Amino acid sequence: MEKADIGLIGLAVMGQNLVLNINDHGFKVAVYNRTTSKIDEFLKGPANNTAITGAYSIAELIAALKPPRVIMLMVKAGEVVDKFIEQLVPHLEPGDIIIDGGNSNYTDTNRRVEELAKKSLSFLGTGISGGEEGARNGPSIMPGGNPQAWQTVKPILQAIAAKVDGEPCCQWVGENGAGHYVKMVHNGIEYGDMQLISEAYQLMREGLGLSVDKLQSIFAEWNQGVLDSYLIEITSNILGVKDTNGAPQLDKILDTAGQKGTGKWTGIDALDLGIPLTLISEAVFARCLSARKEERIKAAQVFTANKATFKGNTEDAIAAIHDVLYASKIISYAQGYMLMREAAKEYGWKLNYGDIALMWRGGCIIRSKFLGNIKQAFEKNPELENLLLDDFFATEIKQAEAGWRKAVTMAIELGIPTPAFSSALAFYDGIRRERLPANLLQAQRDYFGAHTYERVDKPRGEFFHTDWTGHGGKVSSTTYEV
Repeated sequence: MEKADIGLIGLAVMGQNLVLNINDHGFKVAVYNRTTSKIDEFLKGPANNTAITGAYSIAELIAALKPPRVIMLMVKAGEVVDKFIEQLVPHLEPGDIIIDGGNSNYTDTNRRVEELAKKSLSFLGTGISGGEEGARNGPSIMPGGNPQAWQTVKPILQAIAAKVDGEPCCQWVGENGAGHYVKMVHNGIEYGDMQLISEAYQLMREGLGLSVDKLQSIFAEWNQGVLDSYLIEITSNILGVKDTNGAPQLDKILDTAGQKGTGKWTGIDALDLGIPLTLISEAVFARCLSARKEERIKAAQVFTANKATFKGNTEDAIAAIHDVLYASKIISYAQGYMLMREAAKEYGWKLNYGDIALMWRGGCIIRSKFLGNIKQAFEKNPELENLLLDDFFATEIKQAEAGWRKAVTMAIELGIPTPAFSSALAFYDGIRRERLPANLLQAQRDYFGAHTYERVDKPRGEFFHTDWTGHGGKVSSTTYEV
């Protein structure tokens, strides 16, 4: 029997749809699942009348593959990945390749690349975005790890990836955990986008008192312009779905958000690298706050909601909310790219920021028209330090600023929480100010802890200490940079 081009372990929703996608593109696939009954269900169901074959043990799976053997793991991140690697290694030969297509932490991928290299095996940590639909019809794929292994699997991964203007949304990201790092940032931006859209929804529904049907038409209209994106599109679709009694289905959903940790990882790494990833961090915390439902119910009984009502022009307010959503989205991506740039310096990666935007333009959850502008910005200036310094984005921010401020002010007056909108505006006002009050902060640190400070009239890197009380002394604390 002809041997398979690739083996895949893990027949959950993503795994099954990727297998069908790979098969559609002319590659032969062998599959294995820990619960072997799922193999039969898959082969008799979605994979019926295909060339896909099943294997009922790890050894059988490896034997079904042509060398160099390529095995893709679509399993839960963490310990499960390590357990499968342990099972695979005894059956593999030098040059064989393991691909982790799950949402693994990039630090785990760094470790696995190094450990498997010592065994002459190749490991690829590959971020995949697009959900069930993307996996079946073309996801965004972000491969990193062993560059030699990439050359072997490139024809398969680029064939199954989404295409934009004929270009596959799958390009080499970088060595070690770079692929999973970029996927982590992607997921953080996804958290931000979803929170921003939710704040716009609440501001219009509760603040302006608009009906769900009106909101559905607004989001549908917004999806035809600069906000054109998958998440805006599905928001419009969600708003149009009715429950069995004719009420909006959305109103039947409990307001407690879940999360799987990638947004949190993004925030933690931003803190480690000293990057002000304020919007995505607020989006994570907003989910945390939503989960405290019982506590919020009690607080609502103690602190009555703001009874202020909107009294302005509704159409002007809708336009301002459009602008706050657009401007905040620009800030979110600017912060995400700041984090990737700092990570590239810290971890020695050579990230192509234009290619990353291209990979996100199709197939993935954050796909949008907007990403084409990001790709153009980095094509024009590959060393662009901050998206806000690109002419296009600087112009867009300036044009949206008045509406941005109006919408945030309106939310404050109406007592509607907009943590992501507000943090985006605070970041913008901070990044564009030549002087911030950190001089006072440094004076305070030096006063109580002798932490020293730099002077505006001396070269950077020279540190000074003042005896603020007159009886302190001349010994200063150590100084470090974040």
